Amino acid sequence: MSLRAEIVRLGLRWFVKRRTCRDVPAEQHRRFAAQCGRLVPDPPANTRTRRVSAGGVSVDLITTPECQGHRHVLFLHGGAFIIGSPSLYRHVTWRIAAAARASVLAVDYRLAPEHPFPAALNDAFAAYNWLRAGGADPARIAVMGDSAGGGLVFSLMLKLRDEGCPLPGAAVALSPWTDLALTGASLRRNRAADPMLRTDYQPLFVNEYLAGADPRTPYVSPLYGDVTGLPPTLIQVGSDETLHDDAVRMADRMRAAGSPVELEIWPRMPHVWHAFAPFVPEACRAIERIGSFVREWTGYEGAAPRARPVPRISPTEGSRPSPATAPQLSTSVEPNTTAAFMLAGRSAPSIANCSQTTNR
Repeated sequence: MSLRAEIVRLGLRWFVKRRTCRDVPAEQHRRFAAQCGRLVPDPPANTRTRRVSAGGVSVDLITTPECQGHRHVLFLHGGAFIIGSPSLYRHVTWRIAAAARASVLAVDYRLAPEHPFPAALNDAFAAYNWLRAGGADPARIAVMGDSAGGGLVFSLMLKLRDEGCPLPGAAVALSPWTDLALTGASLRRNRAADPMLRTDYQPLFVNEYLAGADPRTPYVSPLYGDVTGLPPTLIQVGSDETLHDDAVRMADRMRAAGSPVELEIWPRMPHVWHAFAPFVPEACRAIERIGSFVREWTGYEGAAPRARPVPRISPTEGSRPSPATAPQLSTSVEPNTTAAFMLAGRSAPSIANCSQTTNR
């Protein structure tokens, strides 16, 4: 693990995990997120970001010079369903677009408690179908999300399948929250080790999002759904995240159903460490790995190599490790980046020990 990752872990533990969130209204959480957002670096000048309406849902459409216009990534941000926006992720989404060589459609879905379940899912569903209605080939679309958005990726795919809609060519879930019933053992096991997330606040976020709905409803918690027939999926999670078991159990469910899945467990990485690119080199490597996966499964027309192998933790029984090899994004630090990191700390896999499993 890099020294920069250790610095981020320390900053997260000091500035984020120590914050008191109990009885704090959603609007106050959003003000804090907005303060952090002001420190997020803007994309490079050659990145184009446009706000458009996708089937009545506001989205940011992000393109870079590397993008192939007929390939797309539908991105669903995290934030426990109560905070977050495409703008807060603007230093991540352009990197995804460049790595995947695809345009990114970042969905500004409605938030709880003003808009509880299933508003976020319905917005994601509408945005995906807007892409299709505009001529996008589902086989050249990847759906991707982090944290709550990572769980929403699976919920969206379940709804698409159930509604008879063509599924995307690939999916990517970063530190996904797939079990809002909060039954994962890592919620207790990693309570102290996780440098960012506090488990005592999660039930509050669940209540605001569900507004009385059953937390084991598959469209809420895809861990409890039938995942048969889902497309190739990449899941990345840190080894000591409280949501570690949400990721691992989701991969196990997919594998048992015969759905192709690759699980990467990055040692000591904090929740959604990708957000700390370019300061943390492991974040850049993880994003390149995502780009490689998306290119492979969405018909990339080019000769870009696969991302280099990531560190390994012992593969799940019945799975085989799969290689990954592609160039890293730059790890030079942009203005305001370091300050943004300190508002959020733990670690990532070295090139010799991050885990990846698949049943492809």
